[in-house]
Amino acid sequence: MSRRTGKKPGPLRVAGDVATAGGFHGYLAEFLEHMAARQFSAHTVKNRRIELGYFIDWCEARSILRPEEVTRAMLENYHQHVFHYRTKTSEAPLSFQTQTKRLISVRVFFQWLARGHHLLYNPASELELPRPQERLPRHILTVAEVEQVINATDVLEPSGLGVRDRAMLETLYSTGMRRGELVNLRTDDVDIERGTVLIRQGKGKKDRVVPIGERACRWIEKYLYTVRHDYVEAEDTGDLFLARHGEAMQGKQLSVIVKKAIETAALDRFRDTHPNAAGHLFRHACATHMLENGADIRFIQALLGHADLSTTEVYTRVSILQLKAVHEKTHPARLARVAQDSEAWPA
Repeated sequence: MSRRTGKKPGPLRVAGDVATAGGFHGYLAEFLEHMAARQFSAHTVKNRRIELGYFIDWCEARSILRPEEVTRAMLENYHQHVFHYRTKTSEAPLSFQTQTKRLISVRVFFQWLARGHHLLYNPASELELPRPQERLPRHILTVAEVEQVINATDVLEPSGLGVRDRAMLETLYSTGMRRGELVNLRTDDVDIERGTVLIRQGKGKKDRVVPIGERACRWIEKYLYTVRHDYVEAEDTGDLFLARHGEAMQGKQLSVIVKKAIETAALDRFRDTHPNAAGHLFRHACATHMLENGADIRFIQALLGHADLSTTEVYTRVSILQLKAVHEKTHPARLARVAQDSEAWPA
């Protein structure tokens, strides 16, 4: 049974025709078992299964039933298919990230086939990925806006869940952790006395210890001593943040809570934020505000759990306060402060 939902997971669909000897189905199942044995997360294995399912369905629709029948030219055709694909609901192209994930899965799958001597050569060895887009977060919450959102939680509601929500938002902003990392926290992961949080099995299945501010600690403490025990079932699983019926909080539930707080705070420029992206607003805000206050970028990298510094450097492009100050001091086309005559002011 799943500790988080209490339900048995349904059967996983592995793409490909089971009846085809040497077909995609058997190899895909073996590949997924290989990934699980190498301690890849269940989330990563699931995504590989889904992404490769799209590729295998595309192949079998063209009577390509076995990996050995795939050629480099076919993979280039699939690349074009992914690029030109449009969703049925919005007629929008797949995002850059989605295109890249689908092609990376194909490349990794064929690399595994070749290394395991299931194929004589790897037809995907030269499969090119889309050029990376250096996208910036569309909006960054200001310090005042963060306070608006956090204060939008109703900490006086009788259920006490408003206190839980406040503690979660304070933790997100103080630590910059991901939503999946927050919902996986256990009660003994937070050391209130030392002001630290142990994040277990973060992205890349790496543990890390991060600092947490005093304000967030006080709200966690209030939640622990006044709310949480009301939602603990007969057996305490040890999960820190519990949902209404005593089960561990889920990532989607957290996203809905953050989205609701943003709507309650009436921040119009964040009105269209997708719930799945809402939790990341606090992560972006944490990193940007600390950089603007002088934090070293390598400290931010350690805080956010980024394996590559280049991932963290996006926040140096978002943080514009220092650049704005230099621009005002040095750019020649600035308004003269000494002008008193109304004619000196622009129309």
